Amino acid sequence: MKSKKQKMIDFLLKNANPSIKRRVKSEILRNLTPDEAALFQEQIMKEPMIQRIMACQQENGWIGKSLHGGLETQEGGTKYLAEKALDKETPVLKRAMEAFATIPLDDWCYDTRGKIIDEFKVTGHGHNLIRCACIARAGYDDVIDISPQIQLSLDCFKRVLEVDSVLDITHPVHGGKQRVFYENEKWPCRYHLDILAHTNSWKNERNIKMVADSITKLMKTDRPELVNLVPASWVGYPLGTLGAFPAQGLTVKVTCLLPSPMSIPYRGRSEVYQMEYIEWFARCGVVKHIPALRKVVDDIMRSVDDEGICHANVLEVKEWGPYCGFRLETDWKSKTRKACDITFRALLILHYANTEAY
Repeated sequence: MKSKKQKMIDFLLKNANPSIKRRVKSEILRNLTPDEAALFQEQIMKEPMIQRIMACQQENGWIGKSLHGGLETQEGGTKYLAEKALDKETPVLKRAMEAFATIPLDDWCYDTRGKIIDEFKVTGHGHNLIRCACIARAGYDDVIDISPQIQLSLDCFKRVLEVDSVLDITHPVHGGKQRVFYENEKWPCRYHLDILAHTNSWKNERNIKMVADSITKLMKTDRPELVNLVPASWVGYPLGTLGAFPAQGLTVKVTCLLPSPMSIPYRGRSEVYQMEYIEWFARCGVVKHIPALRKVVDDIMRSVDDEGICHANVLEVKEWGPYCGFRLETDWKSKTRKACDITFRALLILHYANTEAY
């Protein structure tokens, strides 16, 4: 009798688009042949979204005219190209990575009017942090050195365990109406998690357990004054972070899209799974250490039917942006295409959570 995992694989190999099929064969089955890789590459390159990104790439390799944003920006474009499983040497992706390697951080294309925000001094911020997350997602960390930012990401999660709470490393401003981080402090954000999820050099049992313990502490809700408390960065004035995690209340169930995985009720909507964060936690290897995340994986897998289709209630984000993006199919007008995207993410979660129960 076929396992659920095998049924999911069979469904995707029969129905999904070339990017998903390629990733199932390369990431999950590890049996992608050179001929298959060449065919998938040819098919993916013809897709309208890829052509759209190529059309807005500048002579210096930069995609679009800014860094932080959707598909027609350097961030959105490079992350999408990487998720679509293009070969690393594909000119549009390679040229974009070369732009990251050669264009100085004070260039105006980084959206900061020439000002460099140091990610080591200003926690949860810094355009170089965005840059390094893009490099990690594209698998170019073996070409462009981002080891300092990988260590910074680890240190930010470690800091959660070193202090009683985020109150110890922040101070009030504006008459106590807002809190901001002290200079040179550390606290984890979406981009730190993105970097760790898509790199491997840091992974050993000690580091994985440390990150798991940090996430466990962030997921607590026993101190109401800390739940969903997210201080701002200080850059001469308070500035919203790049999805810094709350002092408490970290969750993978959401009611709307936010630049952090907080569950804040929104217009009576029911909570749904934020698949992106669940996948990233699984990639970090922490699921086995966190009962709440193991339960999430179990819940998702219980929603897989006999045909291998995942019916989990997920946050339906149809566009790519700096704080979202997992749709690899052309659109969700077809129930099958939508099912392929959701089932593929569920398969990745199951694979990286490293459980054989299904």
